[in-house]
Amino acid sequence: MELRDIQKEIEKAQGRLSDAFSFLRIDEKRDELAALDEQTARPDFWNDAAAAQAVSKKAAGLRATIEDYERACGLLDDAAAACELAGDDAAFAEEAERTVAELAALLDQLEIESWFSGEFDEGDAILTVNPGQGGLEAQDWTRMLYQMYVHYAEDKGWKVTVLDLVPGEGIGLDRATIQIEGRYAYGMLRSEIGIHRLVRISPTDAKKRRQTTFASVEVLPVIADDIEVDLNPADVRVDVYRSSGPGGQCVNTTDSAVRLTHEPTGIVVTCQNEKSQLQNKEAAFRVLRAKLYELEERKRAEELDELRGERMDNSFGSQIRNYVLFPYQLVKDLRSGVETGNVDAVLSGALEPFVIGYHTWRVANS
Repeated sequence: MELRDIQKEIEKAQGRLSDAFSFLRIDEKRDELAALDEQTARPDFWNDAAAAQAVSKKAAGLRATIEDYERACGLLDDAAAACELAGDDAAFAEEAERTVAELAALLDQLEIESWFSGEFDEGDAILTVNPGQGGLEAQDWTRMLYQMYVHYAEDKGWKVTVLDLVPGEGIGLDRATIQIEGRYAYGMLRSEIGIHRLVRISPTDAKKRRQTTFASVEVLPVIADDIEVDLNPADVRVDVYRSSGPGGQCVNTTDSAVRLTHEPTGIVVTCQNEKSQLQNKEAAFRVLRAKLYELEERKRAEELDELRGERMDNSFGSQIRNYVLFPYQLVKDLRSGVETGNVDAVLSGALEPFVIGYHTWRVANS
């Protein structure tokens, strides 16, 4: 890159950094963080462990954003200094170019994070994959999607906890539910809600015919205990049973798996992958709270749309992405238009272009 071009990139980055200071509300975040730090310094702060953890988590998020912004300021200063010295030493031009590229990537990240302004966007997510049409093929497709999301989360440094993993009959999975803990996990993964379509040569068909199959993905936020949800424990039937391993064999000597049935709504939640019945019950109630909260929010949205005279599509998601393995290789998102021929990489967790592409499309069309 010519020195003149590097200078233009620095000027562009300076404008973007100024914009970031505004849309990230850095001064407000600094004041809020200072107030939270005062709370954490109080002697009685940890008397309420749940509240203390919530405050600490919020403070960590604010601190991370502020630190990223300040790092961007430092990179801008470093790039400008290197650019000034580049006339005497070509090595400084290379350093300026590298620094500007790093700064541009960090500014991209800050701009993307600014899109996630929802109440739960910065928090953790509960992701469930269920087979759709396609029989055994759909169960195998559920397994493939489950593995794809686990790899994606792990590549981002997020923590994955398996809550419910139900083997299919002979192949794949009949259901998979995981909790993903990481900054902006819920906000990012909202891109995955809907129906995912797979086209390939069926591995279970002796005649090697092409098969189309479907699976649905549900993403819910992890609801903090201080968020009010209309959940009366008396309305929940709790059943316990034995956890099942691959092929359906009983792997526990005690009945540790838990099934919750919320009788007013008919919502059923199961959890069997924690070590004890108590842990499974707690995890299942966590999922149930999220489902009931989402149900309440959906009802409110439908009421508003009815008042506005708008009509909503009440189907569970819609086909959002095609994964074609035969007769050609292609993954294409039907909303954003993002596509790639490297299907293996996507199924191994390389989802970031699709996640970012969806949110870019969403923001542009909001």
